[in-house]
Amino acid sequence: MILLRRILVWVVVVALLLGVSLFLPNHLQPVPFRVVMLSGIAITMAVSLNLINGFTGQFSIGHAGFQAVGAYAAAALTVYGHDRLFPRIPADGQLPNTIPGMLLGAPPMLASMLLAGLLSAAIGYIVGLPSLRLRGDYLAIVTLGFGEIIRVIVENTDAVGGPRGFQSVGPIFIPALANFFWIYLVVFVVIAVSRNLRFSVYGLRFLAVREDEIAAQAMGVNTTRVKVNAFVLGAFFAGVAGALYAHFEQSIASSSFNFVRSFDFVTMIVLGGLGSITGSVLAAAVLTALPEILRSYLGPQFNQYRLVTYALLLIVLMLVRPQGIFGRGELRLDRFFRRRPGLASGGNVDDRPSAADR
Repeated sequence: MILLRRILVWVVVVALLLGVSLFLPNHLQPVPFRVVMLSGIAITMAVSLNLINGFTGQFSIGHAGFQAVGAYAAAALTVYGHDRLFPRIPADGQLPNTIPGMLLGAPPMLASMLLAGLLSAAIGYIVGLPSLRLRGDYLAIVTLGFGEIIRVIVENTDAVGGPRGFQSVGPIFIPALANFFWIYLVVFVVIAVSRNLRFSVYGLRFLAVREDEIAAQAMGVNTTRVKVNAFVLGAFFAGVAGALYAHFEQSIASSSFNFVRSFDFVTMIVLGGLGSITGSVLAAAVLTALPEILRSYLGPQFNQYRLVTYALLLIVLMLVRPQGIFGRGELRLDRFFRRRPGLASGGNVDDRPSAADR
């Protein structure tokens, strides 16, 4: 029964995403549509970083480096592998927004996301295994250095455009494979994985490491393995988000993945509440849409004050609500439909959130 219910949920989600994907581009202006798409990618990045910083209490500030790995790997696959692997994709990369067009783009999109995720996860394992034995500021410095190393390597690799950016090789362009369906399907998957992990027995190890690493280790938890697993899982989804970004923008540059972008993702999860999936989703959507809205009123010069705005926002948040908007709690719709304790059978049930989730 449970399996049937889950299959039904996935069928409904896929059908809904397909319908919206076919409807939205034709009924939404380009700028709002772009905001919706970039918000989905930012949500994936924020929720995946929350697996590291929120669930296990680490302090990684190089998450954009994993997105860069995924973006360049996915773009290189679909561009260099066009003639042998995906010859039916048009050279200019433009696919019709129809069911046949989506079916045509499904194999390269799946292949590029899988490659991007696995490569980012492998690099996350290589970087995380030695560095996650560190804590606090030392770990932050290592992850920041990792992000800058990736950027420097990309800028000195002519095969992916170097400092000029990567858009095409000869007449073959990065195909526009990432539509609403793929972006928000990944959003649904990363949220489902995070939610199931948090409320599972295995996920308790992540939370134990976050609350007290020494006590968790004393109780037999392999803290290094838990942190590496969180790092690898977060890197995997960041790589998938990079693949989506590359195949939505059809042009990528190393400047899009610098340390400032990593700080943006950290700001999102701190604003929403470290450990809160709901907070990460809402903060990512707001901090992606807000610059576009302000830019429309203030013009391009808003970019000069964006970091100042984020810094002031964090300062105010730390003074007013240090735990973030949601803290460690989640927005659960079923709470609005529950009867008060004492009215149902077994009236001693307490539905209030625990102190850790407030």
